[in-house]
Amino acid sequence: MSGGAFSREGSGGRKEDGALTASVIIICIVAASAGLIFGYDVGISGGVTTMEPFLKKFFPSVLKKMGDAKQNQYCIFNSQILTLFTSSLYIAGLISSLIAGRVTTATGRKGILIIGGLVFLAGTALNAAAINVEMLILGRLLLGFGIGFTNQAAPVYLSEMAPPKWRGALSSGFQLFLGGGVVFATFINVKAAGMGENGWRVALGCAAFPAIIMTVGAFFIPDTPSSLIQRGLVHEARASLNQVRGVDSDTEAELNDLISYNEASKAATQQPYKTIFQRRYRPHLVLTAIIPSFQQLTGINIVAFYAPVLFRSIGFGAGGALIGALILGLVNLGSTVVSAIVVDRFGRRVLFLEGGIQMFLCQLALAWILAAELGTAGTATFSKSSAILVLILMCSISAAFGWSWGPLTWIVPSEILPMEVRPAGQGICIASNFIFTFILAQIFLAILCQMKYGVFLFYAAWVLLMTIFVALFIPETKGLRLQSMDSIWQNHWFWYRYVEDPSINNLSYASIN
Repeated sequence: MSGGAFSREGSGGRKEDGALTASVIIICIVAASAGLIFGYDVGISGGVTTMEPFLKKFFPSVLKKMGDAKQNQYCIFNSQILTLFTSSLYIAGLISSLIAGRVTTATGRKGILIIGGLVFLAGTALNAAAINVEMLILGRLLLGFGIGFTNQAAPVYLSEMAPPKWRGALSSGFQLFLGGGVVFATFINVKAAGMGENGWRVALGCAAFPAIIMTVGAFFIPDTPSSLIQRGLVHEARASLNQVRGVDSDTEAELNDLISYNEASKAATQQPYKTIFQRRYRPHLVLTAIIPSFQQLTGINIVAFYAPVLFRSIGFGAGGALIGALILGLVNLGSTVVSAIVVDRFGRRVLFLEGGIQMFLCQLALAWILAAELGTAGTATFSKSSAILVLILMCSISAAFGWSWGPLTWIVPSEILPMEVRPAGQGICIASNFIFTFILAQIFLAILCQMKYGVFLFYAAWVLLMTIFVALFIPETKGLRLQSMDSIWQNHWFWYRYVEDPSINNLSYASIN
């Protein structure tokens, strides 16, 4: 019972065009705006942790180390409590992503977006009003719950709503908004840094703006036809499908296909979290866990979290560090646009492979420059030309990530998961991402202090490994219907041995009908 086990005869593996209506574009933009709140948080954290009033109030020991001229540059910000400010969000995100699958089944994709937005707003209020570390961390935990819910729902929403021909481009919208959130947050950091004692409160409080945009917008979009059918709302599913495909399109065949697929899925299982561990779902389980985990091992989120910190560590001033982070965010945003343009033309694998090779080479170069300039003592003065070269290399890494592992991490898992295990699979996907984000966010400043320039060799090794993994194990999903993904497993050199014989799937479908 692989992804296409319940698709109609004749639809397996075929590629279909789909109308790109104004309605589907608007609806997908609203859903993709869930990436804004995630991106804003990623972008705001690193900048706030370099603001002296924030450090003075919550982390005075870090501020003291910054004033020590003999301090090893690699170790200035090495504080586990400080990193807990950033990483605590991802523990909450991990928990909520596992809960979100069941909540989504009851409330639909739209409902979970609204719930996530409201919880995120509560966390924003706590952070902006924080008077001690405990209040700060509690606010971060609420932000994590909100992000866990919205990250679970938005990528699947986009995949289920988008026409197959345009699914890659529209699904890239989540990463595009995520990148936009990072840029917006970094811009706010630049402005807030000059606002004196309460600048950090302004920076953290402005997270309310993207949260309000997404939450209010979610009230005005329909739920996905698949989600509505799962809850027995066939009439509403027809209306939703007509809205996104256009009133002049023939949607009955697609609707009937979804109904049949859902009925067969329900007959197959009522326990998606148990079912996804069965042998025939091994490709889905492995890829939905490994792809988001590998995304974090590119080191990109560490760059995003700690870009201002890293730039300060190599000798940039406070303002220059924030400007450098803003440039990185703009590069990432632009490269995500590139991905949206080319992903449905060239496919997913080409972007994965090119991005991996580019990041690998740039990380090797970064390690070499840091070794030459700072060595292991980390007390040397970083030359201006080398600092600029570091910025250029980090921009190249950000660009490569922006058109490869950034958007594709959300696109591919949401495409390959069959309906009967989709909520469970997406929950595992987000949970895997948050586990590695938490671990790496918590330990990065410590391993930077211990490994020095070798931290970039560490990430380069992982990027090389994951690029080889893509070449061997990730199939191409460009243009295929979600109900027709069985062909990619049956024709794959390795995964074919785990999926059921197609004739058994056809018999299963026939017996149900």
